[in-house]
Amino acid sequence: MGVVLNLDGKRAAASVASLVELTAAEMARVNELILSKAGSDVDLIPELAKHLIDSGGKRLRPMVTLAAAQMFGYSGEGHVKLATSVEFMHTATLLHDDVVDESDLRRGRKTARMIWGNQASVLVGDFLLGQAFRMMVDVGSLEALDILSGAACVIAEGEVMQLGVAKNLETTEDDYLAVIKAKTAALFSAAAEVGPVIAEASRNDRAALRSYGTNLGLAFQLVDDALDYGGKSSDLGKNVGDDFREGKVTLPVILAYRRGSAEERAFWTSAIEDAQCDDAALERAIGLMNKHGAIGDTIGRARHFGEIARDALAPLRQTPQKDALLDVIDFCISRVS
Repeated sequence: MGVVLNLDGKRAAASVASLVELTAAEMARVNELILSKAGSDVDLIPELAKHLIDSGGKRLRPMVTLAAAQMFGYSGEGHVKLATSVEFMHTATLLHDDVVDESDLRRGRKTARMIWGNQASVLVGDFLLGQAFRMMVDVGSLEALDILSGAACVIAEGEVMQLGVAKNLETTEDDYLAVIKAKTAALFSAAAEVGPVIAEASRNDRAALRSYGTNLGLAFQLVDDALDYGGKSSDLGKNVGDDFREGKVTLPVILAYRRGSAEERAFWTSAIEDAQCDDAALERAIGLMNKHGAIGDTIGRARHFGEIARDALAPLRQTPQKDALLDVIDFCISRVS
Protein backbone atom coordinates (compact mmCIF):
# COMPACT_ATOMS: atom_id res chain seq x y z
CA MET A 1 0.00 0.00 0.00
CA GLY A 2 1.31 3.43 -0.89
CA VAL A 3 2.73 5.67 1.78
CA VAL A 4 1.98 9.39 1.79
CA LEU A 5 4.88 11.55 2.93
CA ASN A 6 4.87 15.21 3.83
CA LEU A 7 7.70 17.63 3.01
CA ASP A 8 9.67 16.58 6.09
CA GLY A 9 9.71 12.98 4.90
CA LYS A 10 7.34 11.88 7.65
CA ARG A 11 4.28 9.82 6.96
CA ALA A 12 1.18 11.98 6.61
CA ALA A 13 -2.08 10.90 8.18
CA ALA A 14 -4.37 9.14 5.72
CA SER A 15 -7.36 11.29 4.90
CA VAL A 16 -10.47 11.50 2.74
CA ALA A 17 -10.01 15.28 2.39
CA SER A 18 -9.51 15.05 -1.38
CA LEU A 19 -12.69 13.02 -1.80
CA VAL A 20 -14.61 15.50 0.36
CA GLU A 21 -13.29 18.45 -1.64
CA LEU A 22 -14.02 16.90 -5.04
CA THR A 23 -17.59 15.99 -4.12
CA ALA A 24 -18.44 18.97 -1.86
CA ALA A 25 -20.80 20.77 -4.24
CA GLU A 26 -22.68 17.61 -5.16
CA MET A 27 -22.78 16.38 -1.56
CA ALA A 28 -24.51 19.64 -0.66
CA ARG A 29 -27.23 18.65 -3.13
CA VAL A 30 -27.27 15.12 -1.71
CA ASN A 31 -27.79 16.52 1.78
CA GLU A 32 -30.65 18.70 0.56
CA LEU A 33 -32.24 15.71 -1.13
CA ILE A 34 -31.81 13.60 2.00
CA LEU A 35 -33.75 16.14 4.05
CA SER A 36 -36.41 16.46 1.36
CA LYS A 37 -36.93 12.73 0.83
CA ALA A 38 -36.89 11.95 4.56
CA GLY A 39 -39.88 14.24 4.96
CA SER A 40 -43.35 12.87 5.63
CA ASP A 41 -46.72 13.94 7.01
CA VAL A 42 -46.22 11.18 9.56
CA ASP A 43 -44.23 13.12 12.18
CA LEU A 44 -42.29 10.18 13.55
CA ILE A 45 -40.67 9.40 10.18
CA PRO A 46 -38.66 12.63 9.68
CA GLU A 47 -37.96 12.83 13.42
CA LEU A 48 -36.44 9.36 13.59
CA ALA A 49 -34.68 9.65 10.23
CA LYS A 50 -33.14 12.99 11.21
CA HIS A 51 -31.84 11.46 14.45
CA LEU A 52 -29.77 8.92 12.55
CA ILE A 53 -28.82 11.20 9.64
CA ASP A 54 -27.52 13.85 12.07
CA SER A 55 -25.59 11.36 14.19
CA GLY A 56 -22.36 11.71 12.22
CA GLY A 57 -20.46 9.50 9.86
CA LYS A 58 -18.42 10.54 6.84
CA ARG A 59 -20.91 9.35 4.21
CA LEU A 60 -18.18 7.57 2.30
CA ARG A 61 -20.56 5.52 0.18
CA PRO A 62 -22.40 8.40 -1.52
CA MET A 63 -19.12 10.27 -1.99
CA VAL A 64 -17.70 7.18 -3.73
CA THR A 65 -20.72 7.18 -6.07
CA LEU A 66 -20.21 10.86 -6.92
CA ALA A 67 -16.46 10.55 -7.46
CA ALA A 68 -16.87 7.42 -9.59
CA ALA A 69 -19.34 9.24 -11.87
CA GLN A 70 -17.06 12.30 -12.06
CA MET A 71 -14.11 10.09 -13.00
CA PHE A 72 -15.78 9.26 -16.30
CA GLY A 73 -17.00 12.75 -17.12
CA TYR A 74 -20.63 12.47 -16.03
CA SER A 75 -22.31 15.89 -15.99
CA GLY A 76 -26.00 15.20 -15.26
CA GLU A 77 -27.93 15.05 -11.98
CA GLY A 78 -28.55 11.31 -11.83
CA HIS A 79 -25.50 10.62 -9.70
CA VAL A 80 -26.85 12.90 -6.97
CA LYS A 81 -30.07 10.86 -6.78
CA LEU A 82 -28.16 7.58 -6.86
CA ALA A 83 -25.77 8.78 -4.15
CA THR A 84 -28.78 9.73 -2.00
CA SER A 85 -30.30 6.32 -2.67
CA VAL A 86 -27.06 4.69 -1.53
CA GLU A 87 -27.08 6.71 1.69
CA PHE A 88 -30.74 5.85 2.36
CA MET A 89 -29.99 2.17 1.82
CA HIS A 90 -27.10 2.42 4.27
CA THR A 91 -29.22 4.30 6.82
CA ALA A 92 -32.03 1.75 6.55
CA THR A 93 -29.51 -1.03 7.08
CA LEU A 94 -28.22 0.66 10.24
CA LEU A 95 -31.76 0.96 11.61
CA HIS A 96 -32.43 -2.70 10.94
CA ASP A 97 -29.01 -3.79 12.23
CA ASP A 98 -29.50 -2.02 15.55
CA VAL A 99 -32.77 -3.85 16.07
CA VAL A 100 -31.34 -7.25 15.15
CA ASP A 101 -28.20 -6.68 17.24
CA GLU A 102 -30.09 -5.02 20.13
CA SER A 103 -27.57 -2.17 20.04
CA ASP A 104 -27.92 0.68 22.54
CA LEU A 105 -25.48 3.19 21.03
CA ARG A 106 -24.45 4.30 17.56
CA ARG A 107 -21.72 6.90 17.13
CA GLY A 108 -21.96 7.74 20.80
CA ARG A 109 -25.71 8.45 20.75
CA LYS A 110 -28.68 6.33 21.72
CA THR A 111 -29.88 4.23 18.83
CA ALA A 112 -33.27 5.00 17.33
CA ARG A 113 -34.66 1.77 18.74
CA MET A 114 -33.75 2.89 22.27
CA ILE A 115 -35.73 6.11 21.80
CA TRP A 116 -38.67 5.10 19.60
CA GLY A 117 -38.64 1.31 19.85
CA ASN A 118 -37.89 -1.58 17.54
CA GLN A 119 -41.10 -1.42 15.52
CA ALA A 120 -40.69 2.24 14.57
CA SER A 121 -37.02 1.70 13.67
CA VAL A 122 -37.79 -1.17 11.30
CA LEU A 123 -40.71 0.64 9.66
CA VAL A 124 -38.82 3.90 9.14
CA GLY A 125 -35.98 1.86 7.67
CA ASP A 126 -38.51 0.38 5.23
CA PHE A 127 -39.73 3.90 4.37
CA LEU A 128 -36.18 5.02 3.56
CA LEU A 129 -35.67 1.96 1.35
CA GLY A 130 -38.86 2.83 -0.49
CA GLN A 131 -37.66 6.38 -1.05
CA ALA A 132 -34.31 5.07 -2.26
CA PHE A 133 -36.01 2.95 -4.93
CA ARG A 134 -38.21 5.85 -6.02
CA MET A 135 -35.09 7.93 -6.65
CA MET A 136 -33.46 5.10 -8.58
CA VAL A 137 -36.51 4.95 -10.84
CA ASP A 138 -36.36 8.74 -11.32
CA VAL A 139 -32.83 8.42 -12.70
CA GLY A 140 -34.13 6.21 -15.50
CA SER A 141 -31.19 3.81 -15.70
CA LEU A 142 -32.39 0.22 -15.60
CA GLU A 143 -28.83 -1.00 -15.15
CA ALA A 144 -28.24 1.25 -12.12
CA LEU A 145 -31.60 0.15 -10.71
CA ASP A 146 -30.62 -3.49 -11.24
CA ILE A 147 -27.27 -3.02 -9.48
CA LEU A 148 -28.69 -1.24 -6.42
CA SER A 149 -31.79 -3.42 -6.09
CA GLY A 150 -29.55 -6.48 -6.40
CA ALA A 151 -27.37 -5.09 -3.63
CA ALA A 152 -30.44 -4.62 -1.41
CA CYS A 153 -31.30 -8.30 -1.85
CA VAL A 154 -27.73 -9.40 -1.14
CA ILE A 155 -27.56 -7.24 2.00
CA ALA A 156 -30.76 -8.83 3.30
CA GLU A 157 -29.34 -12.27 2.54
CA GLY A 158 -26.21 -11.29 4.48
CA GLU A 159 -28.32 -10.35 7.49
CA VAL A 160 -29.97 -13.76 7.42
CA MET A 161 -26.60 -15.47 6.93
CA GLN A 162 -25.30 -13.61 9.99
CA LEU A 163 -28.16 -15.00 12.05
CA GLY A 164 -27.02 -18.45 10.98
CA VAL A 165 -23.47 -17.92 12.23
CA ALA A 166 -24.40 -15.96 15.35
CA LYS A 167 -22.79 -17.50 18.43
CA ASN A 168 -21.53 -20.37 16.26
CA LEU A 169 -17.83 -20.90 17.01
CA GLU A 170 -17.56 -23.51 14.27
CA THR A 171 -17.97 -20.73 11.70
CA THR A 172 -15.07 -20.85 9.24
CA GLU A 173 -13.17 -17.88 7.91
CA ASP A 174 -14.70 -18.50 4.47
CA ASP A 175 -18.19 -18.54 5.98
CA TYR A 176 -17.52 -15.26 7.72
CA LEU A 177 -16.07 -13.58 4.64
CA ALA A 178 -19.21 -14.61 2.74
CA VAL A 179 -21.33 -12.85 5.38
CA ILE A 180 -19.42 -9.55 5.28
CA LYS A 181 -19.17 -9.65 1.50
CA ALA A 182 -22.97 -9.63 1.48
CA LYS A 183 -23.64 -7.39 4.47
CA THR A 184 -21.00 -4.69 3.95
CA ALA A 185 -19.12 -5.08 0.69
CA ALA A 186 -22.21 -5.37 -1.53
CA LEU A 187 -23.27 -1.76 -0.91
CA PHE A 188 -19.73 -0.40 -1.35
CA SER A 189 -19.53 -2.34 -4.61
CA ALA A 190 -22.87 -1.04 -5.90
CA ALA A 191 -22.06 2.51 -4.78
CA ALA A 192 -18.85 2.43 -6.81
CA GLU A 193 -20.29 0.71 -9.88
CA VAL A 194 -23.36 2.86 -10.54
CA GLY A 195 -21.14 5.92 -11.11
CA PRO A 196 -19.49 4.61 -14.27
CA VAL A 197 -22.78 2.98 -15.32
CA ILE A 198 -24.67 6.28 -15.62
CA ALA A 199 -21.56 7.86 -17.15
CA GLU A 200 -21.77 5.16 -19.85
CA ALA A 201 -18.23 3.99 -19.18
CA SER A 202 -16.92 0.76 -20.66
CA ARG A 203 -17.65 -2.68 -19.22
CA ASN A 204 -14.04 -2.95 -18.10
CA ASP A 205 -14.26 0.36 -16.26
CA ARG A 206 -17.47 -0.69 -14.54
CA ALA A 207 -15.90 -4.00 -13.52
CA ALA A 208 -12.88 -2.14 -12.11
CA LEU A 209 -15.06 0.05 -9.89
CA ARG A 210 -17.17 -2.93 -8.85
CA SER A 211 -14.04 -4.82 -7.74
CA TYR A 212 -12.71 -1.73 -6.01
CA GLY A 213 -15.92 -1.32 -4.03
CA THR A 214 -16.19 -4.98 -3.06
CA ASN A 215 -12.64 -5.19 -1.74
CA LEU A 216 -12.80 -1.79 -0.06
CA GLY A 217 -15.94 -2.98 1.73
CA LEU A 218 -14.25 -6.18 2.90
CA ALA A 219 -11.26 -4.21 4.16
CA PHE A 220 -13.52 -1.67 5.87
CA GLN A 221 -15.46 -4.36 7.77
CA LEU A 222 -12.36 -6.28 8.84
CA VAL A 223 -10.85 -3.09 10.22
CA ASP A 224 -14.08 -2.53 12.17
CA ASP A 225 -13.81 -6.09 13.50
CA ALA A 226 -10.28 -5.43 14.72
CA LEU A 227 -11.23 -2.07 16.24
CA ASP A 228 -13.94 -3.69 18.33
CA TYR A 229 -11.19 -5.28 20.40
CA GLY A 230 -8.71 -2.43 20.45
CA GLY A 231 -10.22 0.78 19.13
CA LYS A 232 -12.13 3.76 20.46
CA SER A 233 -15.89 4.28 20.52
CA SER A 234 -15.42 7.45 18.44
CA ASP A 235 -13.78 5.41 15.67
CA LEU A 236 -16.32 2.61 15.76
CA GLY A 237 -19.60 4.47 16.10
CA LYS A 238 -20.50 2.08 18.92
CA ASN A 239 -19.09 0.84 22.23
CA VAL A 240 -15.77 -0.99 22.14
CA GLY A 241 -16.48 -4.67 22.81
CA ASP A 242 -20.07 -4.52 21.54
CA ASP A 243 -19.46 -7.37 19.10
CA PHE A 244 -18.17 -9.51 21.98
CA ARG A 245 -21.07 -8.63 24.28
CA GLU A 246 -23.55 -9.38 21.49
CA GLY A 247 -21.95 -12.79 20.90
CA LYS A 248 -20.90 -11.95 17.36
CA VAL A 249 -18.45 -14.37 15.82
CA THR A 250 -16.16 -12.04 13.86
CA LEU A 251 -12.79 -12.89 12.34
CA PRO A 252 -10.67 -12.11 15.45
CA VAL A 253 -12.85 -14.53 17.43
CA ILE A 254 -12.69 -17.21 14.72
CA LEU A 255 -8.89 -17.06 14.56
CA ALA A 256 -8.37 -16.98 18.34
CA TYR A 257 -10.78 -19.86 18.86
CA ARG A 258 -9.23 -22.10 16.22
CA ARG A 259 -5.68 -21.41 17.40
CA GLY A 260 -6.43 -21.82 21.10
CA SER A 261 -5.97 -24.70 23.49
CA ALA A 262 -8.87 -26.83 24.67
CA GLU A 263 -9.09 -24.69 27.82
CA GLU A 264 -9.12 -21.50 25.76
CA ARG A 265 -11.80 -22.84 23.44
CA ALA A 266 -13.88 -23.66 26.52
CA PHE A 267 -13.57 -19.99 27.51
CA TRP A 268 -14.81 -18.89 24.07
CA THR A 269 -17.74 -21.29 24.32
CA SER A 270 -18.68 -19.84 27.70
CA ALA A 271 -18.27 -16.25 26.53
CA ILE A 272 -19.90 -16.41 23.11
CA GLU A 273 -22.36 -19.28 23.21
CA ASP A 274 -23.35 -19.02 26.88
CA ALA A 275 -23.18 -15.18 27.02
CA GLN A 276 -20.64 -15.06 29.87
CA CYS A 277 -19.23 -11.83 28.46
CA ASP A 278 -18.63 -9.31 31.23
CA ASP A 279 -15.73 -6.84 31.28
CA ALA A 280 -13.35 -9.40 32.77
CA ALA A 281 -14.21 -11.83 29.98
CA LEU A 282 -13.65 -9.09 27.39
CA GLU A 283 -10.22 -8.41 28.85
CA ARG A 284 -9.33 -12.08 28.63
CA ALA A 285 -10.68 -12.31 25.10
CA ILE A 286 -8.43 -9.46 23.99
CA GLY A 287 -5.49 -11.12 25.72
CA LEU A 288 -6.11 -14.39 23.86
CA MET A 289 -6.46 -12.57 20.56
CA ASN A 290 -3.13 -10.84 21.11
CA LYS A 291 -1.52 -14.12 22.18
CA HIS A 292 -2.54 -15.84 18.96
CA GLY A 293 -2.10 -12.87 16.63
CA ALA A 294 -5.80 -12.81 15.77
CA ILE A 295 -6.17 -9.03 15.69
CA GLY A 296 -2.96 -8.51 13.73
CA ASP A 297 -3.93 -11.16 11.21
CA THR A 298 -7.39 -9.62 10.81
CA ILE A 299 -5.70 -6.33 9.99
CA GLY A 300 -3.42 -8.21 7.61
CA ARG A 301 -6.47 -9.60 5.81
CA ALA A 302 -7.87 -6.05 5.59
CA ARG A 303 -4.63 -4.81 4.04
CA HIS A 304 -4.77 -7.68 1.55
CA PHE A 305 -8.24 -6.69 0.36
CA GLY A 306 -7.12 -3.07 0.32
CA GLU A 307 -4.35 -4.02 -2.10
CA ILE A 308 -6.85 -5.81 -4.35
CA ALA A 309 -8.99 -2.66 -4.37
CA ARG A 310 -5.90 -0.62 -5.28
CA ASP A 311 -4.98 -3.00 -8.10
CA ALA A 312 -8.52 -2.85 -9.46
CA LEU A 313 -8.11 0.87 -10.19
CA ALA A 314 -4.54 0.59 -11.51
CA PRO A 315 -5.43 0.30 -15.23
CA LEU A 316 -7.70 3.36 -15.18
CA ARG A 317 -6.44 6.69 -16.45
CA GLN A 318 -5.05 9.08 -13.86
CA THR A 319 -7.59 11.55 -12.52
CA PRO A 320 -8.04 13.45 -9.24
CA GLN A 321 -11.02 11.20 -8.53
CA LYS A 322 -8.92 8.07 -8.92
CA ASP A 323 -6.37 9.46 -6.47
CA ALA A 324 -9.14 10.33 -4.03
CA LEU A 325 -10.59 6.81 -4.20
CA LEU A 326 -7.13 5.37 -3.55
CA ASP A 327 -6.86 7.67 -0.52
CA VAL A 328 -10.03 6.07 0.84
CA ILE A 329 -8.23 2.73 1.01
CA ASP A 330 -5.37 4.26 3.01
CA PHE A 331 -7.85 6.03 5.29
CA CYS A 332 -9.74 2.81 5.92
CA ILE A 333 -6.63 0.86 6.91
CA SER A 334 -5.12 3.74 8.88
CA ARG A 335 -7.92 3.53 11.45
CA VAL A 336 -6.00 0.66 13.07
CA SER A 337 -2.49 2.13 12.72
